[in-house]
Amino acid sequence: MIVLVQANVLTVGLNGRNEALRELPIRLITMQLGAEAARSLKNEKVDSVISKWDLDDMSNGQFLRKLRAVKPDIPTIVFVNSGNRVQEISARSLGVSAVLSEKTSDELFLETVANVLGLKGIASIKAISSTDNKKSRYKHEKVTK
Repeated sequence: MIVLVQANVLTVGLNGRNEALRELPIRLITMQLGAEAARSLKNEKVDSVISKWDLDDMSNGQFLRKLRAVKPDIPTIVFVNSGNRVQEISARSLGVSAVLSEKTSDELFLETVANVLGLKGIASIKAISSTDNKKSRYKHEKVTK
């Protein structure tokens, strides 16, 4: 099965959450720190950014504030601390595409990313690779109009 990459997605500070995204037709660029992510934005073609609100080197949404100031049109998803209304309101006021709680399920996370990136042909699945016989929950379907 050949899967064409449909978007380059930069994730910042997500740790294990990145694994859920491997099922989508995207190229992941993963960073842990805001400073290294900011530098990579200069050298990499990035179609979307998914970041935690508080990063180890940039707290209180500093990375996202800088990102939105420089690239206001880039689709952005942010993870805020569960139940933290201040973070949620601050993130929404930046004009991000979606705000998720750190307790968000992988299913909702994948659905949100697919919607934000316009991957509407994503549906429940079975992907078989010659090197890995795991079942995947998503596949790319041809969309007819």
